[in-house]
This record gives sequence, C-alpha cells and structure tokens, in this order.
Amino acid sequence: MTRTTVTIVAAALAIAGAARAEVKTQEIEYRQGDTVLKGFLAYDDAAKGKRPGILVVHEWWGNNAHARNAATKLAKAGYVGFALDMFGEGKSTTHPEDAKAFVAEATKDPAVKKARFEAALEQLVAQPQVDREKIGVIGYCFGGGVALDMAREGEPLKALATFHGSLARSSEPAKEGTFGPRSILVQTGGADPMVPKEQVAALEKEMKAAGVKARVITYPAAKHGFTNPDADKAGMAGLAYDAKADRRSWDELLKYLKAVFGR
Repeated sequence: MTRTTVTIVAAALAIAGAARAEVKTQEIEYRQGDTVLKGFLAYDDAAKGKRPGILVVHEWWGNNAHARNAATKLAKAGYVGFALDMFGEGKSTTHPEDAKAFVAEATKDPAVKKARFEAALEQLVAQPQVDREKIGVIGYCFGGGVALDMAREGEPLKALATFHGSLARSSEPAKEGTFGPRSILVQTGGADPMVPKEQVAALEKEMKAAGVKARVITYPAAKHGFTNPDADKAGMAGLAYDAKADRRSWDELLKYLKAVFGR
C-alpha cells in the first residue's frame, strides 16, 4: 500500500468516524416537590468515557430554544449539557410581564429556588456519561444570578460562567471555602442598562474577598441579551442581539472550561 493510499484510507476513516458521531438530545421530566420540571439533555453519543456535565440556567424567558441550543453546543464541544427548568412545566414566554411573573414565583422562596437547582443537578449527575466530580454551570440573564447564588450556597460546582447575567446579590456573600469554583468567568455588555458597572465592581470585590479569581470580559457596545438572536423581538430598548459578542463570548467560555476541566 502506497503512502498516498494510506493517507486516503485514513482520511476516509476519519470522515466515517465523524459521520457516526451524533449529538443526542432528549427532554427529561423531573420534579421538585409537587412541581413538574422539564429539562433538556444533550450529549455526543460517540464520545468515550465520562465527561464534565454543565448545567445551563435560562434567561427570564424560561427554558426556551436559546437555553437548549447552549446545551447542544456544549455537547458538540465534548461536555454533557443540561438545560434546566427553574419555572416548572417547561414554561417559557416572549412577553416581559410574563417573564417578571415567572421569576417572582420561582424566587419568592429561596428554599424553592435552591431545591429546583438541586433537582436539576441530581438529574445531570445521574447520567451515565457524566463525571459527577466535574460539574459546572453557565447562566444567562436571570440564570446568571441563579448560578452565582447557588455557588455562594455551596453547591458542588467546579466552574461557573455568566452571560449578561444578573450580578446583584440576593443571598449571603461568597465565603472562602464555601464557594465551589476557584475561578469564574463573567461576560457582560458595556451598554447593558440592567447590569450596571457598579454591580460588576461589587462582584469583583466580593470574589476577591472569597479568594475566587473572577475574570470579567466587557463587550463595549453590547446590550443585555447579546447572546440571544431573539433579543430584539422583545421590544425593550436595553435588549439587543450582538452576533460578534455572541461568537466571542462562546469562544471565551470554551477556553475557560478547558482551563478548568482540561478538555
């Protein structure tokens, strides 16, 4: 067999292997007390062995296509993604007033908020593809605030990243030895009226006091919701999709996850 033939055969095998690789997705119904929750799982069925699991906490719109797309992209990158449901019944909306009501209901009792997060965490670590010692979380908008609060409360997380996330603290401040991730990634818009510079500065100060390395990336012209292609449809002046910031922020997330998990 000539060298050229060997190269052609190797290339053909590589193409065939890529063709067999497929991201599998499935809806998972689970519960928090009497509340039915509907999550979305994504993983590459061709990947071998256990791999890190990443929870995706949705925006205030609910567990919609945006959150599920993030879980799917995580699966393509070699992780197991689970877009959780903080509102119950998989509720989602495109109307701001509905979104406010969903958030108010889900957060009025901090114990319920924590229980819903933990119910999703339990589902993720139960998946046979997941290395339960390597769990991370990413959060968008409302979900960024949830992710930070859960880490503050000692949830077993190794990585945490937010995209245009709410940074206003709604629980006790992070404490050294309790806050799981040793580093976090915060990506925000410089033109985001919902996440002012004061919130960013306060978070940086809080993380420093807790011994957590916080990397903050600000996209100067980006508004709130810059990763969501449907952000402009909400009709809110402070919301807008930014394709460039979306692409770059995802690349930064993958670099961060690789640094934390080594893959």
